[in-house]
Amino acid sequence: MPRKYKSTKRFLRPDPRYNDILVSWFINQLMLDGKKSKAQKIVYMALERIKQKMPDKEPLDVFKKALENVKPRLEVRPRRVGGATYQVPMEVKPERQASLAMKWIITAARARKGKPMFMRLADELIAAYNHEGAAFKKREDVHRMAEANKAFAHLAW
Repeated sequence: MPRKYKSTKRFLRPDPRYNDILVSWFINQLMLDGKKSKAQKIVYMALERIKQKMPDKEPLDVFKKALENVKPRLEVRPRRVGGATYQVPMEVKPERQASLAMKWIITAARARKGKPMFMRLADELIAAYNHEGAAFKKREDVHRMAEANKAFAHLAW
């Protein structure tokens, strides 16, 4: 991170349709090559598809619950002690939890093939909402790794 780094968090405005900062942040994470309107279209179409597939639920609630289900509580960070490098489990800050959850959902959606992006994103969000899918599996793997290395937790400082 450069020394003159300034967080864009305070400049982030809520998205126009749902008036939600979390959706706006998700759109920014999804955006490629500065094409924000394209990313907005993908997210809004994905939320519409969620509304069609789950008519009894509000799409924004499904989105938020999916993010909550994918957020990691623990992660392993490499710590060098003497000549050895240990994988030390550490708690994850709330902002990083949300960021990782968004990245994992987007990566999992991009990894799916054969459908337009908005469909893949909607399917991944629904899967995360139901505690399944690649993004949820990633979270479980991270937690399993932290659990396996809890013997080195005393090295966290």
